[in-house]
Amino acid sequence: MSSALTDLFPLPIVQAPMAGGVSVPQLAAAVCEAGGLGFLAAGYKTADGMYQEIKQLRSLTGRPFGVNVFMPQPEYADPAAVDVYAHQLAGEATWYEAELGDPDSGRDDGFEAKLVVLRDNPVPVVSFHFGVPGREVVDTLHRVGTFVLAAATTPDEARAVERAGADGVIAQGVEAGGHQGTHRDIPETDGSGIGLLSLIAQVREAVSIPIVAAGGIMRGGQIAGVLAAGASAAQLGTAFLATHESGANALHKQALTNPLFVRTELTRAFSGRPARGLVNRFLREHGPYAPAAYPEIHHLTSPLRKAAAKAGDAQGMALWAGQGHRMARELPAGQLVDVLAGELASARASLAGGGAL
Repeated sequence: MSSALTDLFPLPIVQAPMAGGVSVPQLAAAVCEAGGLGFLAAGYKTADGMYQEIKQLRSLTGRPFGVNVFMPQPEYADPAAVDVYAHQLAGEATWYEAELGDPDSGRDDGFEAKLVVLRDNPVPVVSFHFGVPGREVVDTLHRVGTFVLAAATTPDEARAVERAGADGVIAQGVEAGGHQGTHRDIPETDGSGIGLLSLIAQVREAVSIPIVAAGGIMRGGQIAGVLAAGASAAQLGTAFLATHESGANALHKQALTNPLFVRTELTRAFSGRPARGLVNRFLREHGPYAPAAYPEIHHLTSPLRKAAAKAGDAQGMALWAGQGHRMARELPAGQLVDVLAGELASARASLAGGGAL
């Protein structure tokens, strides 16, 4: 990674931007203060909501941080398929005494308004998910001094990130929790995601820009592994989800290590786009029938998920988590960064001495 970007954060540890209220300013600030790169998640927020969180974060730390933005989605969902799924969810609405959401509540997540805020009030780093913006957008961010990253799940997507002029690519392996950052949502490719180590190798040969590795990373030894494989930094989400500063619901945090939830699965059940979460009742019952329709299904199920959380029912919540969720540690975020840095140093020393990770 270019030294100008790595100079922003002393440790090669990036806190993943987790939308839905997890990546709050307190979490990002704690990570930044400990030497990592903290991120705010602008997804599912208004432009003003994003701006207010940026202001709050700046009051908590003077260190560099990032903001993640969702790309607008093309209109390709089948309205009839959405209607059928809504009919299937009628029983859930009755059970939780909630109304289904309006699937036509918006497709662009306030993208243009957020870009205006980020150009008028520049932040050190902006990353993009669900695609990559055109070079003109990247250039406008560069002109105000912002570094640009974008997620990719294949070598071809990484090439698109490089063509757009981004400063680095976030190589997201299939192990990652939450939504896969695929640039196009193609149902025929469901289940064909690439594992992180293989993806790093392929992306390294496909592009010349630096790589941030993401997907299932929970320990410092794994960070050492992805750095040895060619990444310049590691992005961790689930590892920070359980921290004290995380804004995740308490039930979500507890579920990461709860023996009731033994595995994760990629599903469209909650949002209409592939996302990895803990397998619970809702995912089992509705995942096989959920159509490829994002953000329509996200809007449709939003009231159900909120009602389940209010009722204390983890079986109806979207429990996003990566494959390493059982390794989650309930620590203050700054302490977790310190622990990861210590593990990373030990792993590097072992490698230098010819030992194993």
